[in-house]
Amino acid sequence: MANISTMTIGCDLGDRYSHVCVLDGAGAVVERARVKTTPAAFKRWFGRHKPARVAVETGAHTRWVAAELAELGHDVLVANARDLRLIYAGRRKNDQLDAEALARVARLDPKLLNPVTLRGQRAQADKAILGARNQLVEARTKLIGCVRGMVKSWGRRVKSGDANAFHKRAPEAIPEELRPALDPIVETIEELSRQIKLYDELLETKLQEYQESVAMTQIKGVGPVTTLAFMLTIEDPSRFRRSRDVGPFLGLVPKERQSGKSDPELGISKAGDPYLRRLLVQCAHYILGPFGQDCDLRRFGQRLIDRSGKTPRRGKKRTSPKKRAAVAVARKLAVLMHRLWCTGEVYEPLGYGQTCTEDELAAEMTM
Repeated sequence: MANISTMTIGCDLGDRYSHVCVLDGAGAVVERARVKTTPAAFKRWFGRHKPARVAVETGAHTRWVAAELAELGHDVLVANARDLRLIYAGRRKNDQLDAEALARVARLDPKLLNPVTLRGQRAQADKAILGARNQLVEARTKLIGCVRGMVKSWGRRVKSGDANAFHKRAPEAIPEELRPALDPIVETIEELSRQIKLYDELLETKLQEYQESVAMTQIKGVGPVTTLAFMLTIEDPSRFRRSRDVGPFLGLVPKERQSGKSDPELGISKAGDPYLRRLLVQCAHYILGPFGQDCDLRRFGQRLIDRSGKTPRRGKKRTSPKKRAAVAVARKLAVLMHRLWCTGEVYEPLGYGQTCTEDELAAEMTM
């Protein structure tokens, strides 16, 4: 990379146009501009500036913008938009001021931007398959709920079962009067199920391209979708010094708002990828459910549920013991998956280091 100048550039990305603000080494504004949000326009404007530190926010255009600027020799910092309260919670907010704020924070201390690492092109393309599949699953879920609700208003009920076979069970419960309205929806559900099955087959093929995934699929309840989502979200396991750091990265640890003697009990931070977090919690529910394998994770969750009645309540609202246990198991599951990914060891359901002392168990109950 070329030598970086003392200039700092903040870039507020917009869908049509982006605003940039250039600061010199002393922090004075030397230039403001509005640049069309296209590769050609960015290459033309940033190409005539010396390599500098450039701060941009996460967004729809961030990936190609960061790649374009890096190719021109700039030092690109991708700021986590969720952590920039200085910008989105300010009294005065417009695109020019946002660009200047990005530049000033990047000049003062880049760590304040909580910069994120963008995925590689291959990982992003494979993760797009997961995202597309998830959109179809959510659409099918809404349509199934629509059919169930309309059928209930006629005093009937569609039998419970696998969503993949809903289109086979639904016709017998639909009254003749509702067939003109619901038959097209049932056909759409059938087509969505077929497309989801094709995505599942594609993901099975993709999983074989990642040899490290074999270690994680040893855990009963963790399938190809969760494994791929975990690997593609993290991408590089060495980015974490300890496996325990995966929990905070995925938002599976409580938020903190301690001040003086005040230390309220809060929910999880929900940072990181919400899709992966939801998948891990679903796996945790399976592990704790009737079909879950006897393992340290399951025993840990059961102990949390059993102890819940002995723990004093704090605050008016409190999540159910099973949900709290599922989140705790999901956090430990993420740690376990990262550990298996790094070591490639054979997973032992009992005795793989997932035991928990009484003090640690009590600490989990406060989360």
